[in-house]
Amino acid sequence: MSLRTHLSRSGAYSYEPCHPLIDVDMARWLWSFFSIPKISGEMMEEHHRNEALCKVLDSEGTNAASADTSVEPSTNPTAALEEEHLLRLRAEADALDKAQRLQVAQEQLAEYAVEKSQTAAGILQHAEAVEQALQLLTSSSSQAMPVDLLQQVQLLKQKLAEAAVEAQAFSEQQQADVERLKRSSHQAQLMDVDGDIEHKRARDSVGNGLEDSSDDQEEQEQEPSSSTEASTDAEQDAAAAAAAPVSADFVAARSKPGNSASSVSVSNGVRQQGPGFRERCKYIPLRLELKERRLLRLLEAALNVSEYTDKVDILAWRSKTSRVHAQIKDFCAILSGLVVAQDYKRGQQLVADRDFDQNSDFFQDVFEIGRRYKIMNPEKMRSEFGKLMYMLMDSADMTVQDLLGFSCVRPLNTVASFLEERGRLEMLDDPLMEIATAEIVAGDRPRMAVQRDIKVKERAREQLAKKYRHSQLSEEEILWAIYSISDNNSYLLFNRDPIDRMLQYFISTFRPDAIEDPYSLAITGGRGGARLTHSHERQYHYVLQSLTLWREISNDMFKLWYLAEEDMLREGASYRLCDTGQGLNRVQSAPRLSRAMHGILGRCQAQIGSWVGSSVIHLGDHNVPNALFFLNKYTQVPQILNPVVLVLDELPKLYNKDHNLAQYIDATFGSLDDCRKLILTDFCRHAFDGSGADNFFDAGSCIDGRLTSAWNWCSKVEKKPYYHIFKVAGFSGFDGDFQK
Repeated sequence: MSLRTHLSRSGAYSYEPCHPLIDVDMARWLWSFFSIPKISGEMMEEHHRNEALCKVLDSEGTNAASADTSVEPSTNPTAALEEEHLLRLRAEADALDKAQRLQVAQEQLAEYAVEKSQTAAGILQHAEAVEQALQLLTSSSSQAMPVDLLQQVQLLKQKLAEAAVEAQAFSEQQQADVERLKRSSHQAQLMDVDGDIEHKRARDSVGNGLEDSSDDQEEQEQEPSSSTEASTDAEQDAAAAAAAPVSADFVAARSKPGNSASSVSVSNGVRQQGPGFRERCKYIPLRLELKERRLLRLLEAALNVSEYTDKVDILAWRSKTSRVHAQIKDFCAILSGLVVAQDYKRGQQLVADRDFDQNSDFFQDVFEIGRRYKIMNPEKMRSEFGKLMYMLMDSADMTVQDLLGFSCVRPLNTVASFLEERGRLEMLDDPLMEIATAEIVAGDRPRMAVQRDIKVKERAREQLAKKYRHSQLSEEEILWAIYSISDNNSYLLFNRDPIDRMLQYFISTFRPDAIEDPYSLAITGGRGGARLTHSHERQYHYVLQSLTLWREISNDMFKLWYLAEEDMLREGASYRLCDTGQGLNRVQSAPRLSRAMHGILGRCQAQIGSWVGSSVIHLGDHNVPNALFFLNKYTQVPQILNPVVLVLDELPKLYNKDHNLAQYIDATFGSLDDCRKLILTDFCRHAFDGSGADNFFDAGSCIDGRLTSAWNWCSKVEKKPYYHIFKVAGFSGFDGDFQK
């Protein structure tokens, strides 16, 4: 029963004297005296909230945006102030974007200066070696070397020394400028907190907020733009090792799958999990049950027909109030539709009473199920998930929460939280967990060996279920948690292992110190669409470190997804609605995700021992506007590499099976080995050549620019001479089915 119905039935809105002899005023006083205590403060607060929500939902004209700003300005002073504030907000957003571009450009210039300084020092060492060789040759030979030759060598050495000193000075100056800029920008953000809070309060009092749904508390917690917050230690390590060769131990380790610290080992075809098992389970979501899958289908259907972002994310709003009203209307429409579809009788009551707080648990469960399902299946809900996340981002706004009376976001159900709640977290430390959740790879192994591994895995599951069951945790629930961890291993098999396979092909085909003509990896800017200029050795290191970084990101994707959701859905989180060159997008910082990414980057730099190119991570700018874009970018890596790896794996089988195809390959490419080398050479050259954009801010050698180049290569694969081989090997595309 709603509060309004309860009050009307209890007489709070109408009363009659209980006896004709009692005075009317006396009756009113008596009725108020006895009826007011029955209405608790909590009920009154709910009543006021419902009244405010009803006013918003019953208001007219809030669904449509304001008139086009191209018309003549109104003579109304309030409208003039609104237009002025709109222009000021746009100018501030544009200035912030330009400042971020400038800061990234300065970082890239500093890294380039370090690289050239080390190159100059290396050339100077070669000149000194040439001089020493000439002097040794002069002393050992009976014939004197020409004096002019020795003088020219000494002059060359002197000029190279001067150039090396100048390059070193310029590099140190650029690094100092970057550090000073970081400190000054950080101090400016700290100094502007108080003033920015007062400015926002004044702006909201006038009714202007436009697309900036900000909160004062979030401004204090927000970190600098993640594209410029690389740690100083990581930058120094990268600068010190920029020209160092890749260690032979690392190359040897990469030639075997699963030998990194965060990988799984392979033993008899069974992939076993490495250390940090309990830590991994903090970010592994629980598998969906049957009843949860029904709610998932309901959520997908509701999001499929929703036009939430089309109505809310537009620049024509004149005030924050109008935009919030539109958010509330569309949000409540989706919530009402979910309840009506699930329980028609309860949905009728919700539509009539508009008391969403009574169904808060249902809404939180439905949205959590959608988020959990997406993490386990990144290729699913490709259009619906963006609507869901943006809707939940708006629901985190305190104004929306005050009107609804509850938060739509609750923590994800993970394996660790599930076991901890039932007092069996120690099960994750049991050695049998590795066997019970291991992914069994059949490959070319005998069927008997595969069946034996399956039976060992099933026995380990049964032993764990019997060992850790108790009154609050049944055997079925233990198996549910084990199956959820196995789902994560299956995800790694199909998303991380293709990168391992590509690393194996790359390391076994190419060497940094030897060039097999015509399979050189060298690229030159301006030729073949390349924007970078790398020698064979330098491109080898560049490709190796890029694949290694992608591999580590895919290995930690569940953790990154968990942190990305925390950044996007935290209460009071702010974002700016900006035109990023690819339409209107929500630009929002992601401090937790950025810290994790810089940790992965530092780990890769320590493993490889060198770093070629820029280490700038774009996050929270016009390239990667928010954490959702980041997730979408790096979940595409397996979709890019998987088809290439499958073609390379299938070619030997097709070559030996089809005689006509073998003749075609021999006549066109020379041999099967030459065909595979051609594919690998073209991929490693032009999928990592800095292409895909017309400037070094959007593409180039930065962390995200490497993936942009790979996308650009995918878009041109049908023009490659080996495209027919791709089609014969079963290639259909890189993107898959967008809807399913």
